[in-house]
Amino acid sequence: MTKELRLNKLLADRGVASRRHADELITAGRVSVNGRVVRELGTRVDPGARIAVDGDAVALKERHRYVALNKPIGIVSSARAERGRRSVADLVAARERLYPVGRLDVDSEGLVLLTNDGEWAERVLHPRYGHEREYEARVSGALTEQVAARLRRGVRLEEGTARAERVSIVARDARGGRVRVVLRTGWKRQLRRMCAGVGLHVDGLVRLRIGSLRLGRLAPGRWRELTAREVAALAAPARERGAA
Repeated sequence: MTKELRLNKLLADRGVASRRHADELITAGRVSVNGRVVRELGTRVDPGARIAVDGDAVALKERHRYVALNKPIGIVSSARAERGRRSVADLVAARERLYPVGRLDVDSEGLVLLTNDGEWAERVLHPRYGHEREYEARVSGALTEQVAARLRRGVRLEEGTARAERVSIVARDARGGRVRVVLRTGWKRQLRRMCAGVGLHVDGLVRLRIGSLRLGRLAPGRWRELTAREVAALAAPARERGAA
């Protein structure tokens, strides 16, 4: 007898989404199994079941791909276009159904990862793996060492207190300047909201690094496959590799 598996795991295995995002798809009624909509978390199904998301059949497991992209401003971080705007998946134009690992605001740019490996995506995103995210922000306002210290101490947001691991002022001018910030959490528009909480307005934001992987010289709109070593490094807890 075939062992049944959790539906969210099957969706992750088939490259639809991470397990957490798969749970959101399920509770939203967007997933069907053998023609029947499933909304209950923890549902177990046969690995060979016919699964569809938004009415589109989900193929059986295919080879995993891992892609790094330099997302330009104006592109949405999603698996499909939204409101007429192109998505990061459109830029890669892969045969496989790739989806972004975490999100980057439409008005932000920089490093985005795409994959069809849900288990790997979960490892990259989960706080227990401790992968840092490094950004450079162009800000207007009083950019002082005291403000940088406040970002390190923490800014109260709806989700809790958001703290920067490291903050360094790159340049200052009469309007504001540029600052580099390292975070370990990826809450929605987190750095923009943190800056607002200390009196700064973010005029431009670039993600430079996720874990050990740097944006490097990848041009805006360009992408590349990750190496096996890079894939393995992002799947390992940060504490096992030391500080990135």
